Amino acid sequence: MTFTVYVPRDAGALSLGAGEVAHAIAREATARGLELQLIRNGSRGAYWLEPLVEVATAHGRTAYGPVAVADVPGLFDAEFLQGGSHPLALGLAAAIPWLSSQQRLTFARVGVVDPASVADYVIHGGYQGLRRALAMSPQAVVETIIGSGLRGRGGAAFPTGIKWKTVLEQPAGQKYVTCNADEGDSGTFSDRMLMEGDPLSLIEGMTIAGVAVGASQGYIYLRAEYPHAYRALNGAIAAAYQARYLGADVMGSGKRFDLEVRLGAGAYICGEETSMLESLEGKRGEVRVRPPLPAIKGLFGRPTIVNNVITLASVPTILHRGAEYYAGYGTGKSRGTLPLQLAGNIRRGGLVERAFGLTLRELLYDYGGGSASGRPLRAVQVGGPLGAYIPASQFDTLVDYEALGGIGALLGHGGIVAFDDTVDMARMARYAMEFCAIESCGKCTPCRIGSTRGMEVIDRIIEGQDAEGNVRKLEELCELMVQGSLCGLGGMAPFPVQSALRHFREDFRMRS
Repeated sequence: MTFTVYVPRDAGALSLGAGEVAHAIAREATARGLELQLIRNGSRGAYWLEPLVEVATAHGRTAYGPVAVADVPGLFDAEFLQGGSHPLALGLAAAIPWLSSQQRLTFARVGVVDPASVADYVIHGGYQGLRRALAMSPQAVVETIIGSGLRGRGGAAFPTGIKWKTVLEQPAGQKYVTCNADEGDSGTFSDRMLMEGDPLSLIEGMTIAGVAVGASQGYIYLRAEYPHAYRALNGAIAAAYQARYLGADVMGSGKRFDLEVRLGAGAYICGEETSMLESLEGKRGEVRVRPPLPAIKGLFGRPTIVNNVITLASVPTILHRGAEYYAGYGTGKSRGTLPLQLAGNIRRGGLVERAFGLTLRELLYDYGGGSASGRPLRAVQVGGPLGAYIPASQFDTLVDYEALGGIGALLGHGGIVAFDDTVDMARMARYAMEFCAIESCGKCTPCRIGSTRGMEVIDRIIEGQDAEGNVRKLEELCELMVQGSLCGLGGMAPFPVQSALRHFREDFRMRS
């Protein structure tokens, strides 16, 4: 009898020892004369339970975790391969409350399928969206995306279907689909998890985009710091070519779509779409002046779709289930679901996919379990290093674009970093300015010089030098950067500083 065991190969799980646990399970099985099929799946995102080992049983996949190498012999003694009782037993993986209460659409297969297997992807509903798209007109595909209400999940939240419609309406000729996978925001990891745990969903989404707008070439712009995602993507692309889901005759349709991965060189600014296009062309990553928009004149001067990983990976579900199904999730103008990432001083960090409309408090306490330190949570930063700091008094704010915008915050890529009541918000404000100073491309003066001056002013505040006078200078400088910067890096870097001044002004006073 052959037993099937799943151990994640996700980078987060590997950092917690999943690789060593997988090897230990394989060695123990060999020593006991047991036949084992060891599948390296993606992480389900419950990182406080990693390494999470799952075993296929007659009742479903039974989970054990967090498993250490020293636990492996005991698991075998307890007959975990048959779902036996053990102190680390968690029951059926899909029934773990933290997971079962989520609404996973984009991440439905992550942690479930073998990321390297096209057959497993198809068994779990993969390529149904592309099949439907190929049976529709390009205009109908684009209208489906518009009707779903899908907005860019990379931060700007621009309606995806409108961007695609603009590319479709450009004259026929060479067009491109590009995926910005340069996930550089602190506290974010959903792109990496998706690419490592279900890369074919991104590949299928990009192929649908190509079919929709008449683009025959796609590029995934991946940050070089993601070697596991790089291997996973290239393996999945090769498998998709072999199965004729990519290439000159996609699914026998006569339509061509080719795809390749290009590595970035570690510049945060290349998360901005025009900087990414410059880098893809082999140039220095700098912001382009707009107009023209990339949808009209993008990569190599041709009409180009630029979306991020989660946006494109949401597309197969929309085409498979329909626009109304996807739009049935969410609230107001924020439709569908969003993978939210809990990090920082949080007890249960990980990925939570829910429809728009739950509150920050639900995320932080129902899913996150409060602070890891056990102290009261004082603030969260939502939306990466350029996001605002939100105080505990606003934790009942809904997680959607408009609600967060109404309190001067942004949702961005869905990263949420928590801080307890020991945090010094003046020093956090300084970190935001330092980040901008380091990562600025240098093209515009407000960002290049303003961020450095901002660091200097905050340093004087922290040292207790004329706190009130320097706070006023800092406020004026922030406003100048917001109004005068060429792109979102300089224009948004003051957001965390302004929010810290607004909600935690006491941290900027009476310093010595």
